Amino acid sequence: MMKPGSRNLITDVAGIAVGNAADERLKSGVTVVVCEKPAVAAVQVLGGAPGTRETDLLEAHNIVQTIDALCLSGGSAFGLDAASGVQAALREQGRGFAVGPFRIPIVPAAILFDLANGGDKDWGRYPPYRELGYAATQAAGHDFATGTAGAGTGATTATFKGGLGSASTVLDNGITVGALVAVNALGSATIGSTRHFWAAPLEEQDEFGGLGLPPAIPADARHIRTKLGAPADGPTNTTIAVIATDAILTKAEAKRLAVSAHDGFARALWPAHTPLDGDLVFAVATGATGRAVMLEEFVPLCAAAAATMARAIARGVHDAEPKAGDPLPTWREN
Repeated sequence: MMKPGSRNLITDVAGIAVGNAADERLKSGVTVVVCEKPAVAAVQVLGGAPGTRETDLLEAHNIVQTIDALCLSGGSAFGLDAASGVQAALREQGRGFAVGPFRIPIVPAAILFDLANGGDKDWGRYPPYRELGYAATQAAGHDFATGTAGAGTGATTATFKGGLGSASTVLDNGITVGALVAVNALGSATIGSTRHFWAAPLEEQDEFGGLGLPPAIPADARHIRTKLGAPADGPTNTTIAVIATDAILTKAEAKRLAVSAHDGFARALWPAHTPLDGDLVFAVATGATGRAVMLEEFVPLCAAAAATMARAIARGVHDAEPKAGDPLPTWREN
């Protein structure tokens, strides 16, 4: 049995805080996941066009074992500057990996491409993402906005405006898993020309509209809907996400959790993991329960990670709000 946590947000995982910052004129923003204590993390990239920072250190064979925060940003490669702002905020707090007298905040980051979404990207010499990263870190807490917020501010899909989504699941054994995702997919989160979400079979408590599956699968469900050829938007893609748990995991186990969470992309987006998406999932284990998981517990944890991620993706699209100059309608408008 699985049920949502009290907030139905990734912050139901003990030891996690989230902060958003955005610039409406820019139509872009940053979302930061702050680990209240250093946490084990991993990453899995399955899209063909990723943009990342500090991801190599997450591999199990590398020396750094924990991270301080994760940064998701719009802005394509320009958005990688956001992690510097996150580092600055954490350094002021005395956080970071100790090297002699120095502390270096460890902040892996990933970006999505939202440059052609109608926002004003004429920012001058330096992009604004470093300051947005700093502000998002300062704003981190247990409650945060979804939809048109943070890294999801300027996100789109093939059919509707995208956004920032989150969801959580509490397993029977008391372990919690939470997902956070900025949905900016080349493909679509909805079935054919309908408003029904691909993730509908996994929905909890009408969290993304309660429409369920369509009475009959429409013929155009088999049509591949992408942004390719769309003059208003073009191939401005990539879905980036975090899956988190309060269980104790090794780096190798966290990697497997990230791999499993990608199944949620495949359940909620079609197509997913394309050559023009930089689809990526970070996994983080806070260990706040003090419990390691046996193999028989790890299997349902991985299944819950996929289901929770699919729900978060649908919620990101469902929660988006209309703004002036949007290239696409929101799900709620249609």
